[in-house]
Amino acid sequence: MIRRAVLIVLGLVWLGPTYLLLVNASRPSDAYDPASAWVPSGDFALFENFARALDGADLGGSLASTALYSVVSPLLGVLIGALAGYTIVVLRLRHGFWWFLLIFGGTIFPSQMLLVPLFVGYSDAGLYDSRLGMLLIYTAINVPLGAFVLRNYYSGVAFSIFEAARMDGASTWRIFWGVYLPMSLSALAAVFILEFTFIWNDLVFGLTLTQTADVRPVMTAIAGLMTDVYAGTPVPVGLAAGLVVSLPTVVLFLATQRLFARGLSLGSVH
Repeated sequence: MIRRAVLIVLGLVWLGPTYLLLVNASRPSDAYDPASAWVPSGDFALFENFARALDGADLGGSLASTALYSVVSPLLGVLIGALAGYTIVVLRLRHGFWWFLLIFGGTIFPSQMLLVPLFVGYSDAGLYDSRLGMLLIYTAINVPLGAFVLRNYYSGVAFSIFEAARMDGASTWRIFWGVYLPMSLSALAAVFILEFTFIWNDLVFGLTLTQTADVRPVMTAIAGLMTDVYAGTPVPVGLAAGLVVSLPTVVLFLATQRLFARGLSLGSVH
């Protein structure tokens, strides 16, 4: 009984900020009052506020770019990661463990350490403030996780499957596409969901490597809108924009949580 009460209290404390966000994002834009932030206004204006933010902050281009980054980069990342895991484990690449450390080792450095070199390099290469540049950096960031999960997954697959396919005359490339890749779809999907969420919610790289509204990720645009709250943008408008823009990742996770859990367990060490 005590344990249940503690859990209920902790759950209410955790849901408190979410409640405040929902209540105040749903207010009419001219009805925000900090003194009554906990009290619902009785009027539901969430989508009106979001439409106002969409027009005022030019979020349409940012949403389109973010959708592009969040789909293409994870797809490329998991594919390259799967290729790396297949090469290291199945093809038994010489010094494969050290190659894996080289791929995964970059993740030990905080992202903040990469910002200045990336900014300078992107400026020199003409990739600054371009969709291609954002696709490249997001793909590169996603590869290590894909390689880690798929390397562990392929380590638990019997090598006799590869040998049997080779005896049937299949090439190593065909074995990857026709046998190992379909076999690991659950693990690939789990990594894709995780990486989709990361890219959709990214702020740091968007602030550093983009400038124009059509290229910058949507969270960067939302951050700019929330900065403008102090310059006249109503608080409910900024909160509604942040809330609605965050919904795709929540919906995706809730819709695929079983697949996500199963995929990560398949990618764990056997």
